[in-house]
Amino acid sequence: MPSVEAALVDIVREFLTAHQLMRSLFARYRDETLEFAELAQLISDDEQSVLFRLKERCHSLFRVGEYGDRVPDHREALFDLAVGSLFHEAMSFRENFYQREVYGPRMRALRSEAGAEAEALFGEFERILASVSDRLSNGLQEVDGLIDRTRDQLGVLLVDHAANGHLSRYLIENEDLVGRVFDEGLERLLSSIHGSAELGYESAALSYLRSGYYTEAEATFAEAMRRGGDPTTLEPKSAYAAGMRAFLNGDYTASVERLRAWGQAGEPDRERRLASVAAAALSRIGKFLDAEEHAALIEEAGRVLESLGGAPSAEGYAASAD
Repeated sequence: MPSVEAALVDIVREFLTAHQLMRSLFARYRDETLEFAELAQLISDDEQSVLFRLKERCHSLFRVGEYGDRVPDHREALFDLAVGSLFHEAMSFRENFYQREVYGPRMRALRSEAGAEAEALFGEFERILASVSDRLSNGLQEVDGLIDRTRDQLGVLLVDHAANGHLSRYLIENEDLVGRVFDEGLERLLSSIHGSAELGYESAALSYLRSGYYTEAEATFAEAMRRGGDPTTLEPKSAYAAGMRAFLNGDYTASVERLRAWGQAGEPDRERRLASVAAAALSRIGKFLDAEEHAALIEEAGRVLESLGGAPSAEGYAASAD
């Protein structure tokens, strides 16, 4: 079972996909170019349809007892209800469209071959088909309104999950899609979730950092600062990302320099897990370099390692570098 954070990202991804696919297919319906087979992408009784996947993921995360001991709140329960209604309304539209596009032509072809004894039955069929267009028109209006109201409820729900950095990452990575679904666009959506767009970028950057995506973290911290984020808070974290990226790229001089800056800002006391990862990197630098040629750099790496707190002693570091 994925984490709650990852499960919510899956739900948002499926909803955005469903919203755009629905808009596209309904536009084709209005242009009278929609074919019944195309609706399977949107609505069916299996995982091939995006609305089915969305419904199942919402039921799993937003229903009591479905996701461990987690108890959904009223916003989550309401969104789950809206998605369930959306699924069933879309299924009704699909069935009515099937009657008009597939069932109707077959019935009329059979009628031309049937005798007078079946005329009463075909009369009933025709009365049913005559009402299909009205049901399609009404159903289209209902689904159109419901998808937008469900989108609005999702926006409200996301505020409760502002701490989900995975979600911030997903929204930023899919800015174009977000802008096509949420009329206000990415920046205003992030502001509504986090209080400001820069805080949304900071949330994403921290998630990248803690997941080991150092290049993405560094770039996103820079974007947060460009948008007005506090450099005194963000620059040390960006330094950590740069230091770990440099380590992975074999630039050990830059790695030691940037990790030292991170440590001097007092970050290790607040981020012990990051400090542990940095310590593991610093403790290995001596294994990758010639001890005589790079003695000064190895010694400096040892001092930074000690400064992180809880790291190996200088003697222990020297032994690990042998």
